[in-house]
Amino acid sequence: MKLKTLMMALFAVSSVSAFSQTYNIEPNHTYPSFEADHMGISVWRGKFEKTSGKVVLDRAAKTGTLDIQIDASSLNFGHAKMNDHAKGPDMFNVEKFPTVTYKGKSMKFEGDTPVSVEGDLTLLGITKPVTLKINKFKCIEHPMLKREVCGADATAEFKRTDFGLNYATPRFAPEVKLAIQVEAVKAD
Repeated sequence: MKLKTLMMALFAVSSVSAFSQTYNIEPNHTYPSFEADHMGISVWRGKFEKTSGKVVLDRAAKTGTLDIQIDASSLNFGHAKMNDHAKGPDMFNVEKFPTVTYKGKSMKFEGDTPVSVEGDLTLLGITKPVTLKINKFKCIEHPMLKREVCGADATAEFKRTDFGLNYATPRFAPEVKLAIQVEAVKAD
């Protein structure tokens, strides 16, 4: 009887994972952006223009993971002088830390729709937990690609000082707001 129970459990586990789908991040439609204080007089907005990675999603089992890599040197404020300073050793130090990563370990679902991701953000070599709130999520059969494409808008907040990005504190507040638009194409 124990062998039969074990076999049924193994079958159940393998059949659940059979419904996992992998989606590759579409870099031309994915731009993590952020807002940060500028001496209390305005808000600077920047975005990263080179992102890669994958999403593994199982809507039936209500599980999923993210593995995202961001090229820190692709940072763009729309202001060349600010870009150069932000990429330097005072801030993002892209020469020493060329990649920002997010490893989403678990997703929370409402129905078959993901609504948040618990994961770890690594910035300047420091890893801390950051929760992404998924504000919008939708998958469609893409009319040109003839494959399923999923998109989402997600937000999060964290303190840059938790990651060692201490430039100009306390003149510049440490709170950072993330806004991430992402599209991912179902892998073959």
